[in-house]
Amino acid sequence: MTQDLNVLLSPAEYVDSDHGDVVAFARDVTKGKGTVSDQLRALYFAVRDEIRYDPYVDFTSSETFRASSVLSARAGYCVGKAALYAALARSIGVPCRIGFADVQNHLATERLLSIMGTNVFAWHGYVECHVRDKWIKASPTFNNTLCAKLGVAPLDFDGVNDALLQSFDERDVRFMEYHVQRGVYFDVPARFLMQEMRRLYPALCVPGGAQGSRMEQEAPSR
Repeated sequence: MTQDLNVLLSPAEYVDSDHGDVVAFARDVTKGKGTVSDQLRALYFAVRDEIRYDPYVDFTSSETFRASSVLSARAGYCVGKAALYAALARSIGVPCRIGFADVQNHLATERLLSIMGTNVFAWHGYVECHVRDKWIKASPTFNNTLCAKLGVAPLDFDGVNDALLQSFDERDVRFMEYHVQRGVYFDVPARFLMQEMRRLYPALCVPGGAQGSRMEQEAPSR
């Protein structure tokens, strides 16, 4: 297990935890945060809220899945944001891996559902961090301003307990369900995901990304 954890501290092609911008961002965000849990929590909020959730990214580009590129763009979809969070956590010495699951989203914009043709989001990305001799899950996907517009409380994370997607919105209406667990990975399997996204959601996978309004702009206020 020790050997496995050491591997999960290493930089990877997409979880590029040794990238200068990633290292500097992690250092700035965690400055003055004493415990590992406090540092993870600070990094979580930074990724959740400072990196805008964008499901209309360019799924034909591998940069969509690279942590440093997501940080530079200040926007990304769930997998890109998970890669960034994992890279930031590894850069402060926390072993991390990328987890995937299929989720059913009951609260998405009409445009997004129309383009995808379904409310099942395959290969949703989240992060598992090894803290205090256990794995904890975190999903820094939806930024707080988007959550406010969609009428769901932003997902909190204390750096100690699991924080996956919200099950219910603010009116106790079903919001998100996990259906199929796809396993955990050392790095983002970007080339495979590019193929899967093209197979599952062809209308979403256009060069340059689906053009038009941002999800936050098109989301009706609730």
